[in-house]
Amino acid sequence: MSVFKSVMWKRALNAGLMCQPKGTWGVHAVRRCSAPAVPVNRITALQAMDIWKRHFMERGVTEPEHSSQHIIAHLLGAKTIESVERGKLTELLSPEKTEQVWKLCTRRLSRMPVQYVIEEWDFRDLTLKMRPPVFIPRPETEELVDLVLADLERFPKPGGVVDAQRSFMEVGCGSGAISLSLLKSRPQLRAVAVDRSLDAVNLTRENALRLGLQDRLQVYHVDVMKDAETVLDLCGPVSTLVSNPPYLFSEDMKSLEPEILRFEDHAALDGGDDGLGVIKQILALAPQILSNHGPRFCILQKDESNEHLDMDLH
Repeated sequence: MSVFKSVMWKRALNAGLMCQPKGTWGVHAVRRCSAPAVPVNRITALQAMDIWKRHFMERGVTEPEHSSQHIIAHLLGAKTIESVERGKLTELLSPEKTEQVWKLCTRRLSRMPVQYVIEEWDFRDLTLKMRPPVFIPRPETEELVDLVLADLERFPKPGGVVDAQRSFMEVGCGSGAISLSLLKSRPQLRAVAVDRSLDAVNLTRENALRLGLQDRLQVYHVDVMKDAETVLDLCGPVSTLVSNPPYLFSEDMKSLEPEILRFEDHAALDGGDDGLGVIKQILALAPQILSNHGPRFCILQKDESNEHLDMDLH
């Protein structure tokens, strides 16, 4: 029996990409982006954080404290400001380091998400390279990965060998967060990932190479909406089809926060007039992509509620 599980998570895009660890972002547009003058005298990291926190507040940038903390922690070689040695925070910054702080904080002042500003972000146990316009993985997507892993545990291959020679396909790989996290967690898995964006394909390949997972992941530049036959040709039968597809109504795109509207790939969010354009296409292709042997899963992440829906895919 074939199973379709639609995981409908409440993804708070309209609440913004909050600048929290593994989080999302802001709400109000900033029309001007004038940075404070670079100090003539040397200052400490703490002083730099205070200057930029106050400037972000004055300019209406959301999460001003977290924004300055993330950027400066990154430049000091840490993930969070709490993990920076106290002595480093009170040391005078070199002129070169101060210039770097001003450069990155000025980018944030333009409403560029911190993930793009520091060019990396953590997803589960991975650190992924990030750059615009590739869609930034949201924390809710970590739950999607957990669900796939739980299903792999619940339904081992015949003979009781979990993940033996199993493969999956991801539609819309973005930065590679989902595929790479699954491959890292299950060494026996192999994957095929596709995306309509060449930027996304290149970034997924780069992240796979950095993580040493490139031998188990094939990535293709294919649009599932326009090249259905190519998708079917590229991907042999797999046990799992996973996707975090576009789901917003086209009419809602203009109301997105500036961090998203100005920097992220709109095609990764725009689901068409009913928000279901790509989702319907994936479900139509699923019976031809999924293997006829053993349990088969099509696992999607969509906005609305935390309900689970099981459907027969015959």
